[in-house]
Amino acid sequence: MKSAVLVFPGINRERDMARALKLASGNETSMVWHAETALPKGTDLVVVPGGFSYGDYLRCGAIAARAPVMDAVRDFAASGGLVLGVCNGFQILCESGLLPGVLMRNAGLKFVCRDVHMKVERSDTPFTRGYNAGQVIRVPVAHGEGNYEADEETLKRLECDGRVLYRYCSPEGVVDEASNFNGAAHSIAGIVNERGNVLGMMPHPENHVEEIMGCTDGRGLFAGLVQHHEKAA
Repeated sequence: MKSAVLVFPGINRERDMARALKLASGNETSMVWHAETALPKGTDLVVVPGGFSYGDYLRCGAIAARAPVMDAVRDFAASGGLVLGVCNGFQILCESGLLPGVLMRNAGLKFVCRDVHMKVERSDTPFTRGYNAGQVIRVPVAHGEGNYEADEETLKRLECDGRVLYRYCSPEGVVDEASNFNGAAHSIAGIVNERGNVLGMMPHPENHVEEIMGCTDGRGLFAGLVQHHEKAA
């Protein structure tokens, strides 16, 4: 699996993501500067990593969404290519129109940096096949604007189409208000587009792939992507 990680001014998780991808696939990851107008040939997966692109001025991700490379990403997604956006990457995907909704300030109006739990809603997608449906995983978050919001019609469509792949929950898997630390609608932690090839999520699975971190629950996402590519090939 050949991956490309986008790099914008202010992004700071690109190396974490590249390491996780290499550990999962065995291949080096291409780093693509925001001013590029094309993706590397043979790219199988594009990742928009976390950080603070352009200092989070205007709205988070609003400036990055208009970078030259995003036209290539939109074309890549339209052709069926896999796209993963994490944290600021999720915000960028929403601002660029690749995913519906918007990420607002956390309900408590504070930056949150800690481990949280997510329930995997389904296991039949490229982004979740490394897990079991209903499985609870622990991953870190680090954001001030992770409160996912959308109009009621969009939320209904996301739920009816099974496009909510990850949802905040308790360690026991209970989806409740107490576990919904940022106030996201329907406790949404990650969603996919209609075609199912673009995922945006707020938590950072790339930071829980090695034993030294004390948890490897993030491995399943990357292992699943590799399995999907190998099966497709």
